[in-house]
Amino acid sequence: MRRAMSVRPERKYVFDFDMLGLAPALNEALKRSGFTQPTPIQNQAIPLLLDGHDLLGLAQTGTGKTLAFGLPLIDRLLAQPGKPEPKTVKALILAPTRELVNQIADSLRGLTEKTKVRVNTVVGGQSIGRQISVLSRGTDILVATPGRLIDLMDRGAVDLGSVRFLVLDEADQMLDLGFIHALRKIAPRLGTPRQTMLFSATMPKQMEELSSAYLSNPRKVQVSPPGKAADKIEQSVEFLDKPRKPARLREILSRDPEALTLVFSRTKHGAEKLMKGLVADGFNAASIHGNKSQGQRDRAIKGFRDGTTTVLVATDVAARGIDIPGVAYVINYDLPEVPDNYVHRIGRTARAGREGQAIAFCTPEDTDLLRQIEKLMKIEVPTGAGTRPDDLDRGKAAPRPRRGGGRPDGGAAQAKPRAKRRRPRHKRAA
Repeated sequence: MRRAMSVRPERKYVFDFDMLGLAPALNEALKRSGFTQPTPIQNQAIPLLLDGHDLLGLAQTGTGKTLAFGLPLIDRLLAQPGKPEPKTVKALILAPTRELVNQIADSLRGLTEKTKVRVNTVVGGQSIGRQISVLSRGTDILVATPGRLIDLMDRGAVDLGSVRFLVLDEADQMLDLGFIHALRKIAPRLGTPRQTMLFSATMPKQMEELSSAYLSNPRKVQVSPPGKAADKIEQSVEFLDKPRKPARLREILSRDPEALTLVFSRTKHGAEKLMKGLVADGFNAASIHGNKSQGQRDRAIKGFRDGTTTVLVATDVAARGIDIPGVAYVINYDLPEVPDNYVHRIGRTARAGREGQAIAFCTPEDTDLLRQIEKLMKIEVPTGAGTRPDDLDRGKAAPRPRRGGGRPDGGAAQAKPRAKRRRPRHKRAA
């Protein structure tokens, strides 16, 4: 593991992409894709990465992080031409979900289309034999989920000793999903010296420990405070009883049946049941969650992306793994148990400069979850329907139910003194 020094403050840059001095092939790819002006995270991160610094980037999902690390990564690989040796990897990108891996790889392939840099992916749920065959030829950029990568390492199918660039994307979610042990197995197998880039939406204490372990003298950039949603998202919360939720969801979907709507459920079983109910009622719906195969998940996202499916029901597996600019509505059918996930969920709309709506359902059982979300975001989500409970005023805690033994007036019951326990006398030996 690498020893980290103090994090230096970020520097400010203002430029267009064509001012960076990137390889001509990259400038052409950017123009083909319609990219001319960098986002704030790209503005600050790219020059530092081109200079070879390790980087800690704090930014919400949807802010352009893939280009922020992808452009300098590809530029540096183009400056070091040469075909990778069999089974070796030049650059490794780790992401927590299959959807995010595929999204990153698709974005990078758009940049490397007319170059000799090849991008491959390894994720669970796909043929490991085929992945072994692809890796046997060597890889310039490998985008992977940690679990499947370790499976391939254990089989001797990949050699990470040539890795000179490491990207940890959505690192806080990797920690939430328990991938820290996988990272500890992968890190010692990586080549040195290397450039490491860590991107995260939040900065919990464990993230500080992760950056200290893997980053060397890093530069830090932060473009939006944790817990802040995109400005163009119109948020609202509807207060209703749980039995009313299915009918209310159908009312909302019927108002704009052609719009792409992403509906979040808390559980895999709940997502599947909800999707089947919508299909039975004539809605063009699909679902993605952990019980779906990779092929099923890919087909569902493809149908949602091209508009043949208008309603996608998902668990938090999709909170950071879907980049579809056309999503008009995000509906939190169930509020997430982790407040940060609310921000990631609603970040699926209002992308690429568009506007979007985020509607949350809040039942009486969920008021504490809403309170935690509002505390994180430092706002009161506007009420769209129903009556906001009085105990949801920001900063006011809900009264806890009185347990048996308390006084009727709410005061504390007088504790009875404990009787002293007598120690048994030891019997004398006969």
